[in-house]
Amino acid sequence: MRVWRAMGVLGATAGLLMSGLTTTASAAPVDQQNCAPSATTPLRQFRASWVSSVVNIDWPSKTGLSAAQQQSELIGWLDDAVRQHHNAVVLQVRPTADAFWPSKVEPWSQYLTGTQGGDPGYDPLAFAVAEAHKRNLELHAWFNPYRLSMGTDLNALIPTHPARQHPDWVVTYGGKLYYNPGIPAARKLVEDAIMDAVSRYDIDGVHFDDYFYPYPVAGQTFDDAATFAQYADGYTDLQAWRRHNIDLLISELSQKMHAIKPWIKFGISPFAVWRNKATDPEGTDTTAGVQTYDDLAADTRKWVREEWIDYIVPQVYWAGGFAPADYNKIVPWWADQVRGTHVHLYIGEATYKVGTSTQSPDWSDPQELSDHLAFDSAIPEVKGNIYFSAKDVRADRLGATTLLNNTWYTKPALIPAMPALDSRPPLPAHAVHASRTADGVQLKWSRTSKDTTSYAIYRRDLLGGDHCPDNDARNLLTTVRSTGAAQSYTDPTATPGKAYLYTVTALDRLANQSIAIPTISLR
Repeated sequence: MRVWRAMGVLGATAGLLMSGLTTTASAAPVDQQNCAPSATTPLRQFRASWVSSVVNIDWPSKTGLSAAQQQSELIGWLDDAVRQHHNAVVLQVRPTADAFWPSKVEPWSQYLTGTQGGDPGYDPLAFAVAEAHKRNLELHAWFNPYRLSMGTDLNALIPTHPARQHPDWVVTYGGKLYYNPGIPAARKLVEDAIMDAVSRYDIDGVHFDDYFYPYPVAGQTFDDAATFAQYADGYTDLQAWRRHNIDLLISELSQKMHAIKPWIKFGISPFAVWRNKATDPEGTDTTAGVQTYDDLAADTRKWVREEWIDYIVPQVYWAGGFAPADYNKIVPWWADQVRGTHVHLYIGEATYKVGTSTQSPDWSDPQELSDHLAFDSAIPEVKGNIYFSAKDVRADRLGATTLLNNTWYTKPALIPAMPALDSRPPLPAHAVHASRTADGVQLKWSRTSKDTTSYAIYRRDLLGGDHCPDNDARNLLTTVRSTGAAQSYTDPTATPGKAYLYTVTALDRLANQSIAIPTISLR
């Protein structure tokens, strides 16, 4: 067995004639190869599912499971993500002003044990972060800001709940309880609850969904007139004041989290229609029954323009060609909104509608979700997709998930970099070495930068293979988490007797990528 080690940057011919190696085969010059990036195997793409905890939608599957059972279920969701070449998980950890961690502000969630305040016997958020990172998945912690309870009985909350201590902060509406967003002390409590998790856990992102002021319920009024009178802050229009309240939540939280952890990502997944064009000529060509600006007091476009958030995931939960809200019209509108800002655009996908929804016949077509990604692939601003929800992704109704994965997720992908948060790449890996073992090809290297959190490993056939630049993922073998100063990885798919060129790059927690260091393995 012979092993060559190359410490320079990978050249166009990949150093095929190294250390006197001669061969009758030769690499095709790069300019004779098709080096155009492949749309189906992008190098960078955000890929995730939402894992919902409210009313036990996804996890835990029911209340009262043992700690070991809950942990086993969560590992199952993380392993699903790995198998599908996802690179992140969005996990709901504060569904109803409660906590999936031992919060200093709010009680344990009832969706863990069945009883609010019940200790599950372990720290679910700490466990989730550790297990996600072990699999080199980002963990985005999902918080619902103002929803207090899925019922209307305030006394059903435990006596120590902040809402029981401050019943004047609570509004009953639509069969649920909410904190009143117009009360500054209530807003501070929400921010404190979230910052408790941000400060104590190594989460990669803070994530909100589409709930701010509640969705309208016919015949009911969200009773905040007295609050408006007390805290108008110079506003004379109720709706404008409500939007101001939510703007404060978003801007203040963004400042607080980035002040202590500049790398953390703040993302929001709103209902996809900001305003219909009939309401506002700058809105989408839709006739949606809800408009976030008017009905939820959420000026989602403003948050992008002000760059208070790092990514936005409009829930474009409609089929392409659906007249009231056409996927193929809404996605380009959002692309226009993020263009020129640092805000990333990912698209929320309605996996739950596949094979179940009668909204339009397209949801009976297993191709629909794959068509969405084909459409998105032609729009540079779209940098990924998130699927609702994990159980529907796993259900694979009509084979739609399998079709999507086999078409678009055949290779891993790096997380899109966010240069506005940090653009400096880590130093490259050191002393990259490849050798044959009984289990495949073993790579070994050393960490150079302490800010390295993971590595990307690329593989090419050494003789007659592809030597294009790595501007897509065609040669991306895997990504692995950094585990210390010394690192190793065994490629079990390496064919015995076949020569390979491997390259290793270091990545930091914002996916900035180092120079590639190559090594050649021959038997």
